[in-house]
Amino acid sequence: MNITEIKSARAGDSYFKIKHSSGLVVYVYPKEGYRSAYAIIGTKFGSINNCFSLDDGEKISVPDGIAHYLEHKLFESEEGDAFTRYAETGASANAYTSFEKTCYLFSCTDRFEESMEILLDFVGDPYFTPQTVAKEQGIIGQEIKMYDDSPDWRVMFNLLENMYHHHPVKIDIAGTVETIAEITAEKLYQCYNTFYNLNNMALCVAGNVTVEQVLAICDKMLKPCEAHEIHNYFEEEPYEIVSPYVEQSFPVLMPMFNLGFKEKAEPLGDKKLAQTDILLSMLASPTSKLYRDLMDANLINNTFSYELFEGPGYCSVIFGGESRAPRQAAEMIKQYIAKAKAEGLSRDDFEIARKAVYGDVVSSLNSVSSIANTILSYHFSDNKLFDYIEAITGTSFEDVSERLSEMLDVTNCTLSVVKSPDAEV
Repeated sequence: MNITEIKSARAGDSYFKIKHSSGLVVYVYPKEGYRSAYAIIGTKFGSINNCFSLDDGEKISVPDGIAHYLEHKLFESEEGDAFTRYAETGASANAYTSFEKTCYLFSCTDRFEESMEILLDFVGDPYFTPQTVAKEQGIIGQEIKMYDDSPDWRVMFNLLENMYHHHPVKIDIAGTVETIAEITAEKLYQCYNTFYNLNNMALCVAGNVTVEQVLAICDKMLKPCEAHEIHNYFEEEPYEIVSPYVEQSFPVLMPMFNLGFKEKAEPLGDKKLAQTDILLSMLASPTSKLYRDLMDANLINNTFSYELFEGPGYCSVIFGGESRAPRQAAEMIKQYIAKAKAEGLSRDDFEIARKAVYGDVVSSLNSVSSIANTILSYHFSDNKLFDYIEAITGTSFEDVSERLSEMLDVTNCTLSVVKSPDAEV
């Protein structure tokens, strides 16, 4: 077993990375003086992983939504469901499926060992039968319909469908009523045995815990797992968007919009990630000129936000929120970006943004859930928390200016709008 302590003099903190004998990578981030503990285990299996092969074997295609379906089913066992077991320890538990991973988590203030054993037990012991799988179809079918009726959800997926030609990131995470009807117990086991291999997973625990505590539970609950190589297949995706505009009618009080800039899909290391985060803060945070101008023109409200949306084979920058005039808001954003590209950025804005991004990440180290979630996400994208912090401080104005020249192509963006039938946009 290999244990490495990872320190940051700048953050004044440290955590441990362990390659457990079972094959699982374990991170432990002790926080002295904290009462709570937070644990999250994840596998690199999300909604986009619908075509794969194992150890160069036959290519396998599975129904859309199967990763999310598997997440639901994993909580069940012959003895009952995991939530009932957590209720006995007093822990608060949850799970989620994203585009590129599935995660299971809990937080607690006492009885940590018992809750941890529950987590590793149900995640490591699947139980699927034709009867239980069929029963879940109605439940998830209702969830899909609920998301179809959510304007926030539709404005985003309409954007992705208008941005990506082939990449499965444009497909709803839960799939459709038709695709989940194709899911069987056999297909669930096939995906579980492929992606829930401990060598394809990671565990992160933060808070009122010790390395010895966590490893004792792992030693008790986990058995060695033979590593295998998973190949995921994605059809080649053009750089260009599908079309520049999409609109859907919804009974909303205020129109909603997402403006997405399609970017070249490439792995973003700590340095480029830091440069991008600082750049976006400069352009669109509440301290930026663009934000103030949009507010002064009454084109946005405090729901306005921005994000770097990226993962295996996809990358985009998305601005969005509520707006009385989404087309005008989108046009102002594009004009502002074009002007910044032509005339250059402000050094004063750069210093403000770099300090803000640094302050946000350092302050997040006071939250055990933020710590664990970030380390796990960075593990799957081959980044490191403390390296990212160093990259922020090491980023120069010239780095960010160069990053702007590489991205935010105003000729390669799409606008998604959700509005009431009688609203003008």
